[in-house]
Amino acid sequence: MDIAREEVKRLYGNRLRLRVCGLCLIDGKLLMVRHRGIGPTDTFWCPPGGGPQYGETAYEALVREFHEETGLDIEVGELQFVNEFMQTPLHAMELFFDVRIVGGHLRQGFDPEMDADNQIITEVRLMTFEEIKMYPENEVHRMFRLCQSMEEVFHLKGYLKQ
Repeated sequence: MDIAREEVKRLYGNRLRLRVCGLCLIDGKLLMVRHRGIGPTDTFWCPPGGGPQYGETAYEALVREFHEETGLDIEVGELQFVNEFMQTPLHAMELFFDVRIVGGHLRQGFDPEMDADNQIITEVRLMTFEEIKMYPENEVHRMFRLCQSMEEVFHLKGYLKQ
C-alpha cells in the first residue's frame, strides 16, 4: 500500500487537478472502481473517471478514461454536478456526467500513468446503493454521504458544498 500511496502522491498530489467522472447505472446498480493508495485504508470506491490531457475536451477525456478503467465504450450525457475532492495530498475539481454504454466489455482496467506492477485499480464492478453504503464513509466517494438512495445520487446538482 505504501508504494501505491507514494505513486498517487507523486503523480497527483499537492496540486489542483481536474477530473471527469461518469455515472453509469445498469439494472439499478452503479458502476464503481476500487482504488488503492487513496485515503487512510487500502480501499476507495468511486465512479470511473480521470484527468483530461492537454487539448482534450472533458467529453473526450471521459470516453478515454472510462474505456481505460472499465473496457466499456460510452456516450457522455448531461453534466450533473461538480464536486471538490479534498483529501490531503489530493485536491481535484470533479465534473460528474451521466453516461450510457454503447459498446465494449466490462473488465478491470488500468491507469496508464502507473507502472504495470504498481496499478492502483484493484476492482471494477456494479454495486447497489446498499452495497456502497456498507463501506465506511472514508472508503467511498463523499457523494454517497449526501444521499440516502441511488435515485438521490442522480438528482445531485450544481456544486456540492463541503
